[in-house]
Amino acid sequence: MIYFDHAATTPVSPIVLKNMEPYFSDKFGNPSSIYKIGREAKESLCQARHLSQKLLGADRPGEIIFTSGASESNNLAIKSAAFFAGRVLGIKPHLLVSSVEHHSMLDSAKYLEKYFGYELDFIPVDRDGRIDPEVVRELIKENTVFVSVMYGNNEIGTIQPILKLGQAIKKIKKDRLDGGSKTPLVFHTDAVQSYQYFDCNVNRLGVDMLSLTAHKFYGPKGVGLLYVRQGTSILPQQQGGAQERNQRAGTENVPYIVGMVKAMEVVDKEREKNEKYVSKLCDYLISGVLREINEVELLGPKNVTKRLPHIATFIFKKVEGESILINLDLVNIAASSGSACTSGSLEPSHVTSAIGFSDLEAHGAVRFSLGKLNTKEEINELLKNLPLIVDKLRKISPIK
Repeated sequence: MIYFDHAATTPVSPIVLKNMEPYFSDKFGNPSSIYKIGREAKESLCQARHLSQKLLGADRPGEIIFTSGASESNNLAIKSAAFFAGRVLGIKPHLLVSSVEHHSMLDSAKYLEKYFGYELDFIPVDRDGRIDPEVVRELIKENTVFVSVMYGNNEIGTIQPILKLGQAIKKIKKDRLDGGSKTPLVFHTDAVQSYQYFDCNVNRLGVDMLSLTAHKFYGPKGVGLLYVRQGTSILPQQQGGAQERNQRAGTENVPYIVGMVKAMEVVDKEREKNEKYVSKLCDYLISGVLREINEVELLGPKNVTKRLPHIATFIFKKVEGESILINLDLVNIAASSGSACTSGSLEPSHVTSAIGFSDLEAHGAVRFSLGKLNTKEEINELLKNLPLIVDKLRKISPIK
């Protein structure tokens, strides 16, 4: 199989798997237990926390909360910040979320609005899916307590100006303090698609919270983390144990945490090499598709410096994207129509809608997302089959 869906998930790296294996058998202890194998598990957990802190440029290991993945991290981020402001401080929270976030953030925000009456606004994007920091500044109100902007979009690859946003929000927070306001303002970014290719140093970015999940960068599924800057007050969402400094109850998934942090370490060593290789490969794919197939549009920024290096999403006009995917699968090529979390839905992507495409056009979207193991020969195989598939489908398509 030729695999072009790395934005959905990646294979576990052999070195990551090797590091995980002892924790399923020899080192299986519960890190909360006081006897030897429990203490060994606890020590491994502490080492993983210290290393992830170092890799993210965080100030303290206690700023890392291990979770079951980015969806939980995103839920924990917005709900813990909103509930602290609303339930503890007595503020009616205003939440500000970009319109192209992952559904785990969008749906959490809508949940808080619907069932708790919190105020919610979505940050608009331009045709490339990019937000304007000035618009964000204008949307922030006196009771805004949470702002979330994804670092790099999982569907069209747009990179957001997180550094500029961090600087702007830091100034707003200072102005609040100087003015005597005690209303908190938390800046969160979902860096799931960005970590393996870009600097995610939390202090340089200026974020208060950052979400990651391991399976997007050759780690195991079912594990992630949420960075929470010290001094950021949150209300925990999962009770029943003192794990993660009482911020997230439940026995820590030691094998998977060890695997995730090893995957982060490998990424840190290979980041520049992999970014250059995958970017060159993706450019080759993009130019080939645009050359070989007519009536097709690349989504997101055309400037390679403003897009993730591994994602290329196209709208193929007068044809259904799902039909293209089925036919690609018949020749053993795997791709997707957008976010894996919503691939079973018949609704058009909220991202393509946000950047101005009609529902009909959005149904023609296909995403190719590359990884470090893909080759030019695999791209050539795609370029041999894809034009034939699109041509065949257009001939029988009712869309004219």
